[in-house]
Amino acid sequence: MGKITGFMEFERVEEGYQPPAERLKHYREFVIGLDDAQAKVQGARCMDCGTPFCNNGCPVNNIIPDFNDLVYRGDWKNAIAVLHSTNNFPEFTGRICPAPCEAACVLNINDDPVGIKSIEHAIIDRAWAEGWVVPQPPKAKTGKKVAVVGSGPAGLAAAQQLARAGHDVTVFEKNDRIGGLLRYGIPDFKMEKWLIDRRIEQMQAEGVTFRTRVLVGALPDGSKVTNDAREVVSPEQLRAEFDAVLLCGGAEQPRDLPVPGRELDGIHFAMEFLPQQNKVNAGDKLKKQIRADGKHVIVIGGGDTGSDCVGTSNRHGAASVTQFEVMPQPPAQENKPLTWPYWPLKLRTSSSHEEGCQREFAIATKAFVGKGGKVTGVQTVHVEMKDGKLVEIPGTEKEYKADLVLLAMGFVSPVATVLEAFGVERDARGNAKASTDEVGGYATNVPKVFAAGDMRRGQSLVVWAIREGRQAARAVDEYLMGASLLPR
Repeated sequence: MGKITGFMEFERVEEGYQPPAERLKHYREFVIGLDDAQAKVQGARCMDCGTPFCNNGCPVNNIIPDFNDLVYRGDWKNAIAVLHSTNNFPEFTGRICPAPCEAACVLNINDDPVGIKSIEHAIIDRAWAEGWVVPQPPKAKTGKKVAVVGSGPAGLAAAQQLARAGHDVTVFEKNDRIGGLLRYGIPDFKMEKWLIDRRIEQMQAEGVTFRTRVLVGALPDGSKVTNDAREVVSPEQLRAEFDAVLLCGGAEQPRDLPVPGRELDGIHFAMEFLPQQNKVNAGDKLKKQIRADGKHVIVIGGGDTGSDCVGTSNRHGAASVTQFEVMPQPPAQENKPLTWPYWPLKLRTSSSHEEGCQREFAIATKAFVGKGGKVTGVQTVHVEMKDGKLVEIPGTEKEYKADLVLLAMGFVSPVATVLEAFGVERDARGNAKASTDEVGGYATNVPKVFAAGDMRRGQSLVVWAIREGRQAARAVDEYLMGASLLPR
């Protein structure tokens, strides 16, 4: 694949970035993608490795060596055909996927891996520019109706596959715009939202119907989950009207931090903070927005959501941003002989960190302190791992100044009341209980009701959501028709 000796001749070339001082002035994407010549060189680095571990490292099993080779040879049109055969939305994954395929690249054993994600990004952007991405309406309709609840990447992938199989698909979304966490969880500077709108237009031309501001089931009183619904539809209505129902909502129940002072004003979940800025970017006028202007911001949680809070706070003009991670600081470089081809543990510095952030590792929050009902600081202590448990280190107590605290510690499960409304059995983690077996996969205990994506597997990556959406679409198609030609 690629040039036989390419991996020995060419170095990895990273995508470029607009300088931090410039990109902090706006919310647009700032990644500078590879040009055609750079993409060709990166494709040339793909080895004829015999066993392409990258394929299995990729949750959607992208046929990576093939599209690398096609880009190297300048056959971009066939490259997008290969890419689309496994991935409905490479413009999403090419921007926000962490690229487990690159960790699994054989070249990564003792060199820099092939820039697979940057090649994917280049292929799909070229395909849209050339007009190669067009609607694919079905040749015949089946007369079957499917309801997809949730319009994140799992719901969108499933809906597109089912529509192309000839079913009448309706997507229900409780928020005011389609996209789920792609729309309101991912900042615009990582993925601009016109990319979603463009796909929606394609899917509408393929026969998919979208209904926004419709809540299916129920949310608990006082829920912090983003909800713009003006209409409520019961599970009974859906099951009566549709031949199958596929639940693809997100794992939206955030992990809380129940320590003294949690009730103080100025302490918010990340998913209260991030969606507001995306709405403002889309032109909405909010009565009250959580802002970081001139504030000392503490972000609790060291993952991608925390990083998104850092980048957004810096764009607001925060006085300082500090990010807490309870786990010890990972090594700067992974132990490749130990971890390859699996996802390695190593220190990851995001573009948001580069824009300005103090990072604290092995630190736990003891309490929030405040004055006049508003948070003014966070009391912390350093911790260390002993006998498999994190224990406090005496004498390391410290108080950090804080005007705004953002909780970004991940999500524990889907909203329980939604699954309860359907009567869907849950697993030990609170997710919809359904297998991924080839026969009977994605089906819940409730007749006609299926579940996929974060609703079934819990908090995960967009690429896993697309995989589950595609596989669930095949399971639903088999249920309705007795057999399916959709790929698994």
